[in-house]
Amino acid sequence: MNSFKILAAALALAFTSPAFASDVKSPIIGAWRMTALEVGAAGNRQTIPYSGQLVFTQGGTLSVQAMNPDANAADTPYTTKAYEAYYGPVEIDDARNIFAITVESSLVRNLIGQRLERKFEVTDDKLVISPVDAAEGWRVSYDRF
Repeated sequence: MNSFKILAAALALAFTSPAFASDVKSPIIGAWRMTALEVGAAGNRQTIPYSGQLVFTQGGTLSVQAMNPDANAADTPYTTKAYEAYYGPVEIDDARNIFAITVESSLVRNLIGQRLERKFEVTDDKLVISPVDAAEGWRVSYDRF
């Protein structure tokens, strides 16, 4: 009787919890190393010497860390003292090439609770992320680790 209960519980879990290992994996899932941050309007972008990484997990989270080597760089909506770090659950829409993170923790406290939507393009082991609103005027490129 005990083995029947264990088998029934295992079957129930198999049909109610996500099977990440067997799901089709989004091409954005993985760890990425920043190669370029560009700011400005398309056709007139300036490269800023940032470094950083981001990690999209199969479990549905995103973490971001980035740093401007100029410790005196002005703060932005995403940075404090030239550093950016945030984390939270992420939704990925591969059909539209858009992801959205709901910021759960952040160095910049004003970001906590915000939902940030981004466009993405993956080509081989290259990732380019840009804002949904082009008026924000930036683009970040990454290589897969």
